[in-house]
Amino acid sequence: MTNTFPMTMIAQIDNVAVFQTAAFLHDDIDDSAAKNQRTGFEGQSNYGELNLGLHVNDNALQVLDNRMNLLAAINNLLAAINEQLTDKSAQNEQHEAINRLHWVSQVHGKHIHDVDATTLNMAPLSADAMVSQQNGRGLAIMTADCVPIVLYQPTSGKIAAIHAGWQGLACGVIQETVNRFTDSGPIQAWIGVCISQENYEVNTDVRDKLLSGCIANQTLSQAHIDNFVSLFSISSYDDKIKLDLPKLAAMQLEAAGATVMNDLPVDCSYADTHYYSYRRQTHMQQPATGRMALVIVRR
Repeated sequence: MTNTFPMTMIAQIDNVAVFQTAAFLHDDIDDSAAKNQRTGFEGQSNYGELNLGLHVNDNALQVLDNRMNLLAAINNLLAAINEQLTDKSAQNEQHEAINRLHWVSQVHGKHIHDVDATTLNMAPLSADAMVSQQNGRGLAIMTADCVPIVLYQPTSGKIAAIHAGWQGLACGVIQETVNRFTDSGPIQAWIGVCISQENYEVNTDVRDKLLSGCIANQTLSQAHIDNFVSLFSISSYDDKIKLDLPKLAAMQLEAAGATVMNDLPVDCSYADTHYYSYRRQTHMQQPATGRMALVIVRR
């Protein structure tokens, strides 16, 4: 996290950087009052310090202000890193600011939005992934348990951001996005904060639909299909199972030809109350909670 802003840079390579936002700053306080402040009270909405979702009944002006503050924080951090470079020519090359962040209305499908091919609009398009190849752009994917993924291909300079809940993983949103890249070189991937297997308990029919989707869309190797149940689910109770969505996303990325650059497991959105979690909101009977973002920018 930065000192005063709930955001962490998780990668920087070439002129591309990846950021993960949170609901609250991490700190060392762990008393009951701080816990209540982070998680909220039963029956009350929990929008935290940096809600980025316009669709969760938060104050729209506050959300838009949060998005502007996020853009400013990204540019400030990149500028500070740039100033620390001892190579003056490298400073000049990397000084270009990010002039816009792109958002989409996420619908748990596999539509890909090419932000370079459309005019910027106040109303976000319905899509679950974005791609761009222009400088000064950032792509932001909102989550509160689903798996966020960003991609970068050094040879083409193309970046992408993907929203992959279980429905997106079933319908092939990862493969569909990778197909928008060229054959010019390897693709690097980062997986952001999402719900862990330990905390993602569902009915067995969700697993069965996932398996059917992976078969229909050819998103896994045959070996992974043959061992799907043991690889991605563990038994719970009363015909319930726990699914490992980040592991499935990582293997779909591998099958699509992308290399996951960060280590798994990632932080769990449900277990760590510094993050937003829709499932935690449901269990606490809260009417709403905020959304965080995994962001990739290209200077």
